[in-house]
Parts: sequence; C-alpha cells; structure tokens
Amino acid sequence: MASLFSKIIKGEIPSYKIAENELFYAFLDIEPLQKGHTLIVPKQEVDKFYDADQVYLAEWLLFAQPIIRAIEKSVPCLRVGLSFVGLEVPHAHMHLVPLNTMRDMDFTRKTGKASAEELEHVQQLICSHL
Repeated sequence: MASLFSKIIKGEIPSYKIAENELFYAFLDIEPLQKGHTLIVPKQEVDKFYDADQVYLAEWLLFAQPIIRAIEKSVPCLRVGLSFVGLEVPHAHMHLVPLNTMRDMDFTRKTGKASAEELEHVQQLICSHL
C-alpha cells in the first residue's frame, strides 16, 4: 500500500510543493514546528532513510542545499536544522526546520495545522528564492 508521502508525490493528495526532481519531492509540513518547515522525501518508497539506495543518500543533501538557503532568505532564523525522525509516516523524510533556539526543533510540541493562506504565502516566499 502506498504511503501518505507517495500519494502526495503522485498528486493524489494536495501539497505545498517547494521543489522536485527525478529523485526527491520537497513540500511544506502542514503542521509546521516553525514557519517554513519543509519535508524532503525520496520518490523511492523506503521506511528508513539509511535503507535508501546509495544514489539517494548521495544526492539528498545536494537537493536540500538550495532549499535550505531559500528558507533562510524567506523566514527569519539563525539557521535551518535538519532531522531524520520519521516515526509518523513509514516513508523516509528529511525535516528542514528554521531555528532560532534549540526548542524550535522539539517534535513533541504540538503546533496544529497552519492555515492554507499562511502555507501558500510561505510557499511563494521560499520558491521565489530558488
């Protein structure tokens, strides 16, 4: 059965796409820890990131780099944190979270869903810097 992220990649579930290539799909988290929280998922459906084919492992950070820079230009932050937590969806994914404090990356903190208007605004900001 296809994961939630595979359905997003195929367009079966709408998303706020940031970038895409033949290997990866990046989109905004709809329950962001911070404004600009972006997920990068491989198009290869694999549960644990370290089980992905080597080509994915080698290219993941290269795909993320311009997105991280675009987030930094779009959202006030000291840096963008990177995490592979992956317990909520059984499809490997990288979190890119704008950080001003270490607490900004606390995955146990519930933030709720962002509004469609806010997500669209952030999407446009980030994409304008890519």
